[in-house]
Amino acid sequence: MSLSLASSKYILVTGVAGFIGSHLLDHLLALGHRVIGMDDLSKGSLSNIASHIGNPAFRFLQRDATDPAAFTDLGDDADCLVHLASHKIPRYGNALATLRVNTRSCENVLELARKVGCKAVLASTSDVYGRNPKLPFGEDDDSVFGSSKVARWGYAVSKLFTEHMAFAYQEAYGLPVSILRFFGSYGPRNHVSWWGGPQAVFIDAILNDREISIHGDGLQTRSFTYVADTVDGIYAAMMKPEANGEILNVGSTHEITILDLARTIHRLAGTPWDLKCAFVSYESFTGGKYEDVRRRVPDIERSQRILGTKARVGLEEGLMHTINWQRSLASPAVVAGEAARWQEQAVRL
Repeated sequence: MSLSLASSKYILVTGVAGFIGSHLLDHLLALGHRVIGMDDLSKGSLSNIASHIGNPAFRFLQRDATDPAAFTDLGDDADCLVHLASHKIPRYGNALATLRVNTRSCENVLELARKVGCKAVLASTSDVYGRNPKLPFGEDDDSVFGSSKVARWGYAVSKLFTEHMAFAYQEAYGLPVSILRFFGSYGPRNHVSWWGGPQAVFIDAILNDREISIHGDGLQTRSFTYVADTVDGIYAAMMKPEANGEILNVGSTHEITILDLARTIHRLAGTPWDLKCAFVSYESFTGGKYEDVRRRVPDIERSQRILGTKARVGLEEGLMHTINWQRSLASPAVVAGEAARWQEQAVRL
């Protein structure tokens, strides 16, 4: 499958006003594609897509992807559906929302893809590997989870369920699907909270001379991927028929401990105050039943071979872009005012 720039068809992106979704929107519009973007703005922000409001090639819909009615009037001329809307790890509770949002929204996207007869590219997560001790994680490796009484596994299980659902749709209806397992995407526009990951939280704390909360001993490792590299992987999966029916890791192989991540951000930020860290035990939240993954790093041989992409932005370069963006953030009042202005304009479209 190859998407035509001259075509009158469109690409649907759910979660378009979110972190990854807004960067994908930038990329698609720059390449001449038409985009319908859907977001309920529960975690996304209109400020992320403000520069595209009014672009005739972009239509924004403030809708909840868990509602089947959100998809009924989108017609039958889509080229590709990219499903990025998601609810993340229930570290501090609300596991029910994670399970409902991830499973229901994915089924609605797959139903639209079945109706239209187009490809679906679905965002999954490195969390589906769970605590498998085999490293690096290959796409065909086992998923190893803890007890169902540990709510944090709800996110991984919900994403694994949607992967199975996608392949079931492919088998039942001949629907081309591609599953992308993201590894720690970060960069400008990331949610400045734990929702956005440790980089955003650490940068915010360091820039404002606040204490950083380090979960556990801080020696757990992760592989982090700059958002431009994540978007390259998504776009390649959309365009390449070789990606149909595949699970593909999208991420960097550079592994770093969470504590060293904090130290690196502190050094790059160049603030005059010392790094302040507080170690928070896992027993202190979610009823003392939180389980962490000790190491997480991808095998990217398959994605390099099929997608022809790999992470190119080094961690320090990507962190500097992210630090500079967080430094440039306007006051909360200005951000809220801009969001309200763009929301009013979006409603009129």
